[in-house]
Amino acid sequence: MKKTLNLKGKLIDLSTPIVMGILNATPDSFHMESRVASDIALLSRVEKMLHDGVTILDIGGYSSRPDATDISIQEELNRTIPVIEQIIKSFPEVYISIDTFRSEVAQSALESGACMVNDISGGTLDDHMFQTIADNSAAYICMHMKGTPQTMKQMTHYDNLLMDIMDFFVMQTNKLKSLGVSDILLDPGFGFAKTIDQNYEILQNLQYFQQLKLPLLAGLSRKSMIYNTLNISPVEALNGTTALNMVALMNGAQILRVHDVKEAAEAIKLYKATYS
Repeated sequence: MKKTLNLKGKLIDLSTPIVMGILNATPDSFHMESRVASDIALLSRVEKMLHDGVTILDIGGYSSRPDATDISIQEELNRTIPVIEQIIKSFPEVYISIDTFRSEVAQSALESGACMVNDISGGTLDDHMFQTIADNSAAYICMHMKGTPQTMKQMTHYDNLLMDIMDFFVMQTNKLKSLGVSDILLDPGFGFAKTIDQNYEILQNLQYFQQLKLPLLAGLSRKSMIYNTLNISPVEALNGTTALNMVALMNGAQILRVHDVKEAAEAIKLYKATYS
C-alpha cells in the first residue's frame, strides 16, 4: 500500500490518515455551511480548517449533487481561480485540490497554485484530463461515477458492483501510469450513480480496493446515504458522518473528505489510539 503522497515536492505521510476539507465556490452546494461568498469569509474558513487539522483543501466551483445545473467552463473558472489565488496569497504553504472534471479548469487551477485534481468522472468526461495531470506532475483523485451529475441517478445498475468499480479503476489507473502519473488516489464515489444500499455495500467492502495498492479516499460527509437513512436533513448529519468516517477508517480509508474538519481529525486520532 502506497504510504506517501507527493504534493508540491513534499512527501505527505499517509500512514496516519489525513483530512481533506471541502470549500465550495458554488451558490447551490447541498451543504450551505461549506459555501464561501466573500474573501473575509473564505480566509476565515481556511484559517479555521488549518487550525482544526486539515491537510488538503478541496475547492469546487461546479456543484456535482444530483440534478445540479450545468455551468460553462468560464463560469467554473470565474468561481474557482480567484478563490485559489486568494488562499495561496494568504496561506502559501497550503495544499489545494481543484474539484473539477474539466482539463481547462484543472490546468488554470494548477497554474494558480493547486497541486491536486479531484475528478468526479475519473477521466471519462474530458479526454485531455490525464495528459493535463501528467504535464503538471499533479496528484490525481480518480473517482468512480457513471454518467454525469445530471444523469447519474438513472445509472445505478451494475453486473457486479465491486468488480465493475474495480475494472474501472484498473483501466483508468493503467492509462495514468502509462503517462507517468504516480500520485493516484482512488475514490469509489459514494452517492454517484449508486443507491443507498450500494453505498453501504461499498463502505463495508472498502478494503477490496486495496488490491491496487493506492490510497483510498472516502467522501461520505453529510451525504444522502446518511441523512435519508436517519430521516434527517444534511444540516443534522454530522454525527452520522463521523460514525461512517470511523467505519471507513477501519476499512482502509487514508483520506477523509469532509465539510467538518475538526470532527474528522478527532475521529482519526481516536482510530489511531485504538489500532496503532
